[in-house]
Amino acid sequence: MKSISDWPEEDRPREKLLKQGAEQLSNAELLAILLRVGVSGMSAVDLGRQILQETGGLRALANWAPEELYRIHGLSLAKVAQLKAAIALGKRVMSEKKRELGEIYSPEQVYEYVHPQLRDLKKEVFKVIFLNARNQILEVHTVSQGTLVESLVPFREIFSLANRYNATSVVCVHNHPSGSPDPSTDDIKTTRALVIAGEALQISLLDHIIVGENRYYSFSEAGEIEKFRRHIRGLIREGTS
Repeated sequence: MKSISDWPEEDRPREKLLKQGAEQLSNAELLAILLRVGVSGMSAVDLGRQILQETGGLRALANWAPEELYRIHGLSLAKVAQLKAAIALGKRVMSEKKRELGEIYSPEQVYEYVHPQLRDLKKEVFKVIFLNARNQILEVHTVSQGTLVESLVPFREIFSLANRYNATSVVCVHNHPSGSPDPSTDDIKTTRALVIAGEALQISLLDHIIVGENRYYSFSEAGEIEKFRRHIRGLIREGTS
């Protein structure tokens, strides 16, 4: 079998990308550019096709662990590292498109910002977006990983970071690997506790968003954040009267 270097120049993935643009290349050809070379009896493009076939496509490939990819014939540690780095960069580019706007005013914007990072994860990840008074993003932190339980959410760390960044409000986000964004009992308890802590520290919880498969649940849109806030303020008034 001929190697890519033996192909006509206009058919080589790298030259094709530079002359025609990345949109003209197949997924296998784009992978071939990252892989650079194939293995005995298999060009880099063929290896790219094999990777896509064994993993189930690009989205599934992104969710494969390095040790799983390394078991695919033709993938060395260096090639696996190149693939994982490219996938990570792609996710960051998609998120940076929202971050470049600098401001967040709706749950949909938050969802578009974090969805590329969260949608294919196999475990729950809890992120906090720190905002200033103009709703501009100051920083984003992953504060916990694993099943969301109120007792495991690091409330002290969240509000300590908010003070460090001089944030006036926060938006919390986590994913549901099941694909359904419907809130669990623990999600509701956690959100209520975050509202209480925010009220006490005067750092407002604007929203808690659950990311599912191509959809989301917003506690703010559902009116739950304001309901919790009114209830807490009512208890405070009763306690001081």
